[in-house]
Amino acid sequence: MVGEPAARLPARLVLYDGVCVVCNKAVQELIKIDRAEQLRFAPLQGATAAAILQRHPEIPADLDSIVYVEASNGQEQVSWYSEAILRIDADLGLQSRLAWWAGRLPRWCADLAYRLFAGSRYRIFGKFDACPLPPPEVRRRFLP
Repeated sequence: MVGEPAARLPARLVLYDGVCVVCNKAVQELIKIDRAEQLRFAPLQGATAAAILQRHPEIPADLDSIVYVEASNGQEQVSWYSEAILRIDADLGLQSRLAWWAGRLPRWCADLAYRLFAGSRYRIFGKFDACPLPPPEVRRRFLP
């Protein structure tokens, strides 16, 4: 999908760190929760993410964390860190307590907490040598 217009993207796309154990577990949980199959997924290490990141220079260059892309009418809205989690939570109608509390914090504070966790996740939970393949029954929901 490199270079394709936003209109070709799914309406809701989660970019995640494909080698992160925690991120992969979170994606599996989102798949279970998202019974209406609203979300699609792509690893940050793939071509889809590379094209999106190139179109959005406002996303930090060293970002190795979640990015949520909402595409509609040829336009893309991107969010990352805590805002991405809050938007996913809202779009899926989860109304989790964590999201409720995070939504009450100033964004810089919620992002700081997110970055502190993200900065230690490999050390605490480990990482994969390569992005694992999704299970066959959900593979159609993943983009390269």
